[in-house]
Amino acid sequence: MKEITFLKQNASKWENYEKIIDSKESAKPAQLTEMFIELTDDLSYANTNYADTNTNAYVNGLASRIHHLVYKNKKEVGNRFVTFYAKEVPLMFARYHKYLFYSFVVTAIATTIGIVSQIYDDSFVRLILGDYYVDETIERIKKGNALGIYGEGNQFYMFMAITLNNIRVSFIAFVFGLATAFGTSLLLLYNGIMLGCFFTLFYQYGVLENSLKVVWIHGTLEISAIVIAGCAGFVLGNSYIFPKTHTRLQSFMRGGKDGLKIVIGLVPVFITAGFLESFVTRYTEMHIALSLTIIILSFAFIIGYFIVLPLYLKNKYKLKYD
Repeated sequence: MKEITFLKQNASKWENYEKIIDSKESAKPAQLTEMFIELTDDLSYANTNYADTNTNAYVNGLASRIHHLVYKNKKEVGNRFVTFYAKEVPLMFARYHKYLFYSFVVTAIATTIGIVSQIYDDSFVRLILGDYYVDETIERIKKGNALGIYGEGNQFYMFMAITLNNIRVSFIAFVFGLATAFGTSLLLLYNGIMLGCFFTLFYQYGVLENSLKVVWIHGTLEISAIVIAGCAGFVLGNSYIFPKTHTRLQSFMRGGKDGLKIVIGLVPVFITAGFLESFVTRYTEMHIALSLTIIILSFAFIIGYFIVLPLYLKNKYKLKYD
């Protein structure tokens, strides 16, 4: 990239940073940190391509000023764990909301494919879930206990197995991003198709209403977390395909770090989903009011934490992302 193009792309951002630094009002720590990360990336690119230029000197000076403010104002406040989940993860989603939307769209399309395929071919579900699982499910439906599988087995063992498996799937969705967004999309497609034909099977046997109120007790968090894990894969996959003003390696390292943080941030969600599936979902005759309360609260958490809070923090700290 020519130096003049680099300047044009970043001039307004740097000017905004200077105004914040020169402002009489103290900048927020999270805002300074985000600015410092951005300038570190810009400085690395300038060092590589315009080492002995005024551009490199300017960016270096600006980064030094922000570095001074970051460590001048740095205080050990609160627990690192709390800071990570209260600020770092939401602020990351403020940057990557578009990838979260793409992940949701892919899953929604895949779910629709699963529904339509099962409607037109009632044996389709066997290709996705296997004959044994389908035969067992149909047998339970005929006995009047369609979701009896949730009440079987040791609860603690179920909790551990389900939680670890869901975390494993989320890491796979992230790692598949190495094959670009296409790799992660394949996993989302499979999970979406499986979800669609699964519920369509219950619809075809007349037990959809009961299955929805039972399965979504844990499924709200579980399915949402898989979609969010898909976002992490898209972050990784697009990082080296679209490096923008950074080198591919720099962009890839940043995408890998941010994507991994997203997956780690999902661990408590998967733990909660695993707990609900193992210890709560088994009560298939639970009153509809209690079931809906759990589902609504779960949806409220997902929307609040991964959509509303990031937008709030982005506006609060006046952050701008490219």
